[in-house]
Amino acid sequence: MISARNVTLAYGKRVLFDEVNISFTKGNCYGIIGANGAGKSTFLKILSGEIEPNKGRVEITPGERMAVLKQNQFEFDEQTVLNTVLMGHKRMWEVMHAKDLLYAKEDFTEEDGLKAGEMEAEFGEMGGYESESNAASLLSDLGVKEAMHQDLMKDIPSNFKLRVLLAQSLFGNPDILLLDEPTNGLDIETIGWLENFLADYQNIVLVVSHDRHFLDTVCTHVSDVDRSKIKTFTGNYSFWYESSQLMARQMSDKNKKNEDKRAALLDFIARFSANASKSKQATSRKKALEKLTIEEIEPSNRKYPGIIFQPLREVGNQILNVEKLKKEVDGRVLFKDVSFSVSKNDKIAFLSRDALAITYFFDIINNNGKADGGTYEWGTTITSAYLPMEHNSFFNEAYTLMDWLRQYVPTHVTDADEPFIRGFLGKMLFSGDDVSKKTNVLSGGEKVRCMVSKMMLQNPNVVILDQPTNHLDLESIQSFNEGCQNYPGVVLITSHDHTFMQTVANRVIEITPKGIIDRLMTFDEYMEDKRVQELRAEMYA
Repeated sequence: MISARNVTLAYGKRVLFDEVNISFTKGNCYGIIGANGAGKSTFLKILSGEIEPNKGRVEITPGERMAVLKQNQFEFDEQTVLNTVLMGHKRMWEVMHAKDLLYAKEDFTEEDGLKAGEMEAEFGEMGGYESESNAASLLSDLGVKEAMHQDLMKDIPSNFKLRVLLAQSLFGNPDILLLDEPTNGLDIETIGWLENFLADYQNIVLVVSHDRHFLDTVCTHVSDVDRSKIKTFTGNYSFWYESSQLMARQMSDKNKKNEDKRAALLDFIARFSANASKSKQATSRKKALEKLTIEEIEPSNRKYPGIIFQPLREVGNQILNVEKLKKEVDGRVLFKDVSFSVSKNDKIAFLSRDALAITYFFDIINNNGKADGGTYEWGTTITSAYLPMEHNSFFNEAYTLMDWLRQYVPTHVTDADEPFIRGFLGKMLFSGDDVSKKTNVLSGGEKVRCMVSKMMLQNPNVVILDQPTNHLDLESIQSFNEGCQNYPGVVLITSHDHTFMQTVANRVIEITPKGIIDRLMTFDEYMEDKRVQELRAEMYA
């Protein structure tokens, strides 16, 4: 078990944690959630000992080993990939090197022999003799090929460094596992492997993530960081979100009888308990939900932005036609023979093992890049709004938010006064003096919210989204997701957010170096279809 006792942390007048008391127990996975800046990552650093609180203490059951997902990609530059993973079990690594030094002594004594025997016994108890093969298997499962295992960390690409550091934290079955954004840099297949790994994990896991599908799959509990406190709720992220929203609606409905409210809440708990059977952690989660009382359900204090795209006009019969589009970068084929047409009611999830392929494709069809071959044509009725993955160029000038957004008012708007502009900024939670902020000092999340304000202002009938959840907190992601689900226009999207892709898209197009795979099905259906997976293997071979 690991506990925080009366933990308080403040930076000047800003109080992150005030007398926090919370415990985490074996066999459970806790999703640490909270708004950007609430202190989620800081709390993990307090638990790991990296940050000392102003007051209070962290208690760990004696003898239990903690592992933390490292964030510094350069910390192990001079180590091989395999050794970096082995170093995740600190005591095993120390014993391994101590006994090697002992055996290397020229004047090896009887006393040294006894000491070496003790070390060998301890090394064996820790699984040391299988450690290299176990570490190699873990790396391979995370997509780090065996040919890379003896390379120095400084010589491998940064996206693989993230995987090695993740393997390091998972290595050796730690009693307490702290993971801050573990899915960063992982593809969909590897995220799926990690979900299964953690769903089967029998020890304590605390994880910070903005990936709702990941949180739903692995978490038995949600620990909400809000107003300098942390409160733990039974169930995964979706249960927490939907139950808190239900409670909020019921509290606002003063005329509804208490008996009706109670019945609705009990029915909600029963339905979610049944759905828990889909998870590998089904038994413990289902039992926990069945024991839950409605008194434990509370409305969320969070503010959710209002992301509502309202088309000025409906799309016509011709939306987008793409013919044999091709793009190469530095002699590498990103895609070729990309041909398809977009139809009314299409919401298309774009997929590729090379994320650059989709970014270049989206840039091309938005006139921000040039293809090496082929054509594309938008219909005359189309008004599109594009959220590129890289959008810093929109914020080079020191405009106020009001002036920044005003420059994007479309010609059909004749009265773009201050209340009109404030309305769009307000939907994205920029209120009061926030509208006077300068655009060149905004955070990543604030820039995305500004871009979404710009998109809503354009009244598009097609929206194109390249990794829309980057930099956003869970509240904004949830609202963005629901906004796209309810949107009556066409959506073209690529995202690492599994839930976003699954709940929005009714069609999947995968862009490969040899052409495309185009299927009218949901994202989950696509990923589970055996014929599609065989075709994917051929297209990337």
